[in-house]
Amino acid sequence: MWIGWIEFDILLGDVQSLKEKRSVIRPLLAELKHRFDVSVAEVGDHEQYRRSQVGAGLVAADRAHLVEVLTAVERFVAARPEFELLSSRQRELHSED
Repeated sequence: MWIGWIEFDILLGDVQSLKEKRSVIRPLLAELKHRFDVSVAEVGDHEQYRRSQVGAGLVAADRAHLVEVLTAVERFVAARPEFELLSSRQRELHSED
């Protein structure tokens, strides 16, 4: 069994409040869940309205599938025009590690 996750540091565009931030982040989280069948959450920078840290994770039977999904998630997030992807960190672990 393989366990993998990816974390994103995101700079939001013209956002002036936490309410506006939620209106950008919530649809992103819902789309990632729906499109890629991963677990996602905002995992940091909760009180900053122009920054967000988002994490996505999944469990897979083989590493190739895990890497394929995490790479697709990263491409999807990077292509979103409403914010700038500052960085991403990806990690995979085997259950026997």
